Amino acid sequence: MKTTPLIGAHRRAGAKLVDFAGWEMPLHYGSQIDEHHAVRRAAGMFDTSHMLAIDVAGAGARAFLSRALANDVARLERPGKALYSCMLREDGGILDDLIAYFMREDLFRVVVNAATADKDLAWLEALGAGDVALRPRRDLAMIAVQGPQARSRTWSALPVLRAASEPLEPFFGAPAGDAFVSRTGYTGEDGFELLLPADEALAAWGRLAQAGVRPCGLGARDTLRLEAGMNLYGQDMDESVTPLECGLAWTVDLAAQRDFVGRQALAARKPARAQLGLLLAGRGGVLRAHQAVHGAHGDGEITSGTFSPTMQTSIALARLPLQTAPGDEVEVEVRGKRLAARAVHPPFVRHGRILVS
Repeated sequence: MKTTPLIGAHRRAGAKLVDFAGWEMPLHYGSQIDEHHAVRRAAGMFDTSHMLAIDVAGAGARAFLSRALANDVARLERPGKALYSCMLREDGGILDDLIAYFMREDLFRVVVNAATADKDLAWLEALGAGDVALRPRRDLAMIAVQGPQARSRTWSALPVLRAASEPLEPFFGAPAGDAFVSRTGYTGEDGFELLLPADEALAAWGRLAQAGVRPCGLGARDTLRLEAGMNLYGQDMDESVTPLECGLAWTVDLAAQRDFVGRQALAARKPARAQLGLLLAGRGGVLRAHQAVHGAHGDGEITSGTFSPTMQTSIALARLPLQTAPGDEVEVEVRGKRLAARAVHPPFVRHGRILVS
């Protein structure tokens, strides 16, 4: 398996290590639940160095990404502004979801998922970059620091980052010496994602831990993102699904007169399904991926499910018939039983607040 520059820290901390998309990654460091609560209540950090930053450089960078991304990079006008988008196949299926940053007019940075990184890079190269250079930044490591105290503890541990990062609005980033700090994340909490030279990552991780930032693994990352109503590639979406069917219609810009890969297919293809959240009505089981859902408008399927540590009940994201609406009662097949659940509009939890009941 591949390893990140932080593998030594994970092993010394006694992390339970698992194979994630060919990477040896920490699942937890003893208690997934405690790690989840640390992020909701204080600050936790995740090794996200398995993800890949790709710099898109050259005079044609904006035009290239305008063709490659379903969301419109014309919205990126201020340096550091970030944009969430999907890359699509010609038939509208999702190749990956990513964040693109506007660094300057001849330089953008996209951060793609670990499981799809090689495929994404090959697809971008196949689009024909022309005068654009694609530079995979495998020299960088990434640490996500998340939680209501994430920013203050980051500044305590790494004061050199404060001047560049303190003025940042949400969904903006800024260079800080050799590092890049963005006010983004995948947990529904405030915080930073730090891109820094790989040889500096281990020391930064240690200083963050000394400042009270709790190391967290993939387990807590999954329960946090699901509470926040955020999709996971390969589970809630993949090449067989369009953004219109998995709650990501807001990331597709069909209003502008811009030709991007997949546009014609999306304009011609009316979705029959939509993504909603599910809230288990009682006890008796846990909602999990691939469980069947039955409702008045037809059948659907759970794509992600878990027991929510914050809400103390089971929640899920599901792909359901288009006519299904928040508030509708449905039944979920759990171990041979049909359990009552209610459709809701995600997110379930953001910034420590429970949003559905």
